[in-house]
Amino acid sequence: MKIIDKYILKRYLSTFVAMLLMFIPIAIVIDVSEKVDKMIENKIPFIEIAIYYYHFTIYFANLLFPIFLFLSVIWFTSKLANNTEIIAILSSGISFQRFMRPFIIGASIVSLFALIMGVFLVPKASEGFNNFRYTYLKGNGKEMMRDNSNVFKQISKDEFIYVGNFNQTSKIAFNFAMEKFKKEKLQYKVTASRIKWNPKDSSYTMFNYNKRKVGEFADIIETADKKDTIFKFDLEDLTPVVYVAETLPLGELYKFIDKEKSRGSSNINVYLVVLYKKYSLPVSAFILTIIAVAVSSMKRRGGMGLNLAIGIGLAFSFVFFDKIFGVLAEKSSVPPLLAVWLPNIVFGILAIYLLRNAKR
Repeated sequence: MKIIDKYILKRYLSTFVAMLLMFIPIAIVIDVSEKVDKMIENKIPFIEIAIYYYHFTIYFANLLFPIFLFLSVIWFTSKLANNTEIIAILSSGISFQRFMRPFIIGASIVSLFALIMGVFLVPKASEGFNNFRYTYLKGNGKEMMRDNSNVFKQISKDEFIYVGNFNQTSKIAFNFAMEKFKKEKLQYKVTASRIKWNPKDSSYTMFNYNKRKVGEFADIIETADKKDTIFKFDLEDLTPVVYVAETLPLGELYKFIDKEKSRGSSNINVYLVVLYKKYSLPVSAFILTIIAVAVSSMKRRGGMGLNLAIGIGLAFSFVFFDKIFGVLAEKSSVPPLLAVWLPNIVFGILAIYLLRNAKR
């Protein structure tokens, strides 16, 4: 590696770290100012608050990673351009493609770091961050952080259940229904106005029980005011924590998604978005680095201010599209894989266009 490569790579990484160290304390101060009243009101122990802000730091850095990276590259590349260092480098016979090499090396290092964080650190940080918010700041947290309404799941190859509403505290589900099929034909259907989980013996108590068994010539109907039984499912599995996918390591996340797919989970797109973003975020480091260098490598009349203005606009546009398409994947029929990768595809095309113009 030549001196110029070491010089640019050092500036790349040091500016990125400085950007993190500058903005994260500001984010912590803003967060404290918003939550200090509730923290005092709920008498939260200091150690819990300290652990929360440790998790908050990792969670926040991962969330705004594209903006921090983009602004840091825009900043130091603009300084190189204003000091005519880039002109001197290119005038010495170095091609623009060769000039980009240390930036790509830097992007590789940052991408690897982002991938490791996403796989090992962010899941634990996300769990601590969200648990603190729902436990101490949201009120009635255990209920709010669970998907309790209109739960429909496939619990085996031919068995389906439906729960209209689930109360986490009392372990009672309302408007329960279970259907058993054989070769796409209904064998029987069980319904109950409510069903209660008994943790001592892992059994269930059904109230206003009704079972209809489909016969060849006539149906057989069985009713009871109350009936105890054992099912193959656990009500905890039917009402997972909404942000559960964010808290799982990569291997467990794959297993969890496979299980939820087999059960027909209504939140499957949410979980897939979390999975795909673990891979798309590191790739965005390369795309944003190329765009940032292409935009800021030319000396402009407006100086660094104009480059920063363009950079901030592009960075927030990337984050905006990333969030919008993520929500579309979760709430609509847009395929999660396409929705997560579409911002990278669009801005990747923009990066190629800007890079070709910058070479000229």
